[in-house]
Amino acid sequence: MPDRPDPTAPVGRTEDAVVPAPTVSPEALSPKAVAPAPGRLGAVDRYFSISARGSDFGREIRGGFATFFTMAYILVLNPIILGSAEDKFGNHLSGPQLVTATALVAAVMTIVMGLGGNLPLALAAGLGLNAVAAFQLAPLMSWPDAMGLIVIEGLLICVLVVTGLREAIMHAIPASLKQAISVGIGLFIAFIGFVDAGFVSRIPGETGSVPVQLGATGHLSGWPVLVFCLGVLLTVALLARKAKGAILISIVVTTVVAVVINEIADIAPAAWGLTVPAVPDDLVAAPDFGLLGSFSLFGAFQQVGVVTIVLLVFTLLLSDFFDTMGTVVGVTHEAGLLDEDGKVPHLGRVLLIDGAAAVAGGAASASSATSYVESTAGVGEGARTGFASLVTGGLFAVALFLTPLATIVPAQAAAPALVAVGFLLMAQVRNIDWEKYEIAIPAFLTIAVMPFTYSITNGIGAGFVAYVVIRVVLGKAREIHWLLWGTAALFAVYFAIDPIEQLLGVK
Repeated sequence: MPDRPDPTAPVGRTEDAVVPAPTVSPEALSPKAVAPAPGRLGAVDRYFSISARGSDFGREIRGGFATFFTMAYILVLNPIILGSAEDKFGNHLSGPQLVTATALVAAVMTIVMGLGGNLPLALAAGLGLNAVAAFQLAPLMSWPDAMGLIVIEGLLICVLVVTGLREAIMHAIPASLKQAISVGIGLFIAFIGFVDAGFVSRIPGETGSVPVQLGATGHLSGWPVLVFCLGVLLTVALLARKAKGAILISIVVTTVVAVVINEIADIAPAAWGLTVPAVPDDLVAAPDFGLLGSFSLFGAFQQVGVVTIVLLVFTLLLSDFFDTMGTVVGVTHEAGLLDEDGKVPHLGRVLLIDGAAAVAGGAASASSATSYVESTAGVGEGARTGFASLVTGGLFAVALFLTPLATIVPAQAAAPALVAVGFLLMAQVRNIDWEKYEIAIPAFLTIAVMPFTYSITNGIGAGFVAYVVIRVVLGKAREIHWLLWGTAALFAVYFAIDPIEQLLGVK
């Protein structure tokens, strides 16, 4: 029996476009190589194309667990961001209700993505988008009004999908920029891992200095950072040995180590960050669904001007639109699921589900839900189908009742997975033609701006604008797809939004 395909297999390139090399060899797809399970399992296998994509149930389950553990922090972080802000009238959202809303939306929409999109892609409340809701929308209106604007933004995205515009834009992206988006996301999530674990931190209270440093004081100190370092070493060692379940094993083992160290060492809870690795007193917590449906679709129009609402919705729409674009391309590219033309399978359904997730997030007062780049952790574990999303969504459903247990994994145990996946995505950089500056410069800006500005959207925007400008300078304006012209123009407005708001008297 031939070897199982390597989930970290590199991508290849052709003369005309950069496309992923098959992650599954023809031999591995033969009936003898990957035999579908009998009976009901065989039907599930066929529905999700598990064997056809060179995967198996073990990989899908491990991948689903890995994705859940790397993004379970949202159950803690989203309630903190939304719960710490107050609306125009001084009202706060309930923390326990936010936990329930966050888990419920993540569970339902991730399962829908698994069933409808058949991709190992998980969804939850979007970071950055929840900050916009908390610190830009809420101060101008009530919480129901703010969540109503998020529902409107999600509906607009669905309209763009139904009309085919969103899918057309994704297909219009040059192959080189798709590669750059994947690489940029790799650096971005690796940077997230380093920062979340405390391995890298901002330098507080200083000017004229470098923006980040090693550890909290310029050098590594404290048990939590040691746990992260051990986790990274364990993860890369298991990956190098091509161990099955490398990422998931690392998360579980490092969590156990963190719990033991927290018990025997004198560590301040704040040193761990949001999640302290301690065995909770209560494993079960009853969900509180009080926030579901607490939104007003047009209430914001009575609180602020139409121009302000248009700009706020535009900001939400652009961030959600292109964050998802980058995430979907990056995840499917790493999984080797792009077709020979570099297109995402079932893209229309995937984008429609993502738009519906934004609507669901606003309707549940959990903020706009979107596709999560941490899904690459599951891909790194071998997940290739929507069955992994069913596992991840199921775990979020369980988290509705077991929130104390679900949030036991500290950032220091989950972050090594992000660093490892960053390496896997970074490997694709070799497929970009660095000899052609008209391709290399936009690719470089895409890759560099993502981690340096902590934003997928900013990186995509920088790459698009540079691509159009360079093509025009070289006299190749006619070769630019009209959708790229329009998208680059929107990004120009996005980057200049502050002076535009000043000119319009919004600020």
